[in-house]
Amino acid sequence: MSWVRCARFPEIVPGSVRCFLFDESHRQGHYGWPSPPRDKAMKELLCVLGLMLALPVTAATVVLHEDKQVVVDTVLADPNDLWVSPANLTRINGFELKPEGACLDDICVPVKQDGDSEMFVTRSGQPWFSVSELARRLNQAYTFDHDAAVWSFSEIPVTRNHLVGQRLAPDFELADLSGKPIKLSAYKDKKVILLTWASW
Repeated sequence: MSWVRCARFPEIVPGSVRCFLFDESHRQGHYGWPSPPRDKAMKELLCVLGLMLALPVTAATVVLHEDKQVVVDTVLADPNDLWVSPANLTRINGFELKPEGACLDDICVPVKQDGDSEMFVTRSGQPWFSVSELARRLNQAYTFDHDAAVWSFSEIPVTRNHLVGQRLAPDFELADLSGKPIKLSAYKDKKVILLTWASW
């Protein structure tokens, strides 16, 4: 009996898949897997299979961040990470991919772009960026439902720290007693006293 077993190896090449063909004659190898075949032609075939499994997926993926809901039409197939085009990265969280890295205002995270890395890969000439890896670098919490194709990202902590360093209160909007919406930013350069309370 022969079979093919595939798995992702993000520590080797993010977004990639490695496949091995096994039969009863192969001995057990690393991780309890039988040793891969040594035939060159078979290896080349398996490489092609791996590339096929790493192709982009055209399926609507919903990304939630702050008060925005962004629909991404095409993502790179990966069960654990969210890979989008650089243009969609900006739509999702405002970060822009530049030669020096992924940047938002004066915040810049270095990104290796001359080859595949944990945050950036190229497939069929198309660059892809890992929003989830960027979130991990920024200590930004996130969760996702793979079956529903929905990702949700919390506020980026470093952006809040940036406001604290400049002694700026984040803008917010609330309704007054008459139901009229009021923004904190409307009182810029004025002295404001904020009183809060809780029912518990």
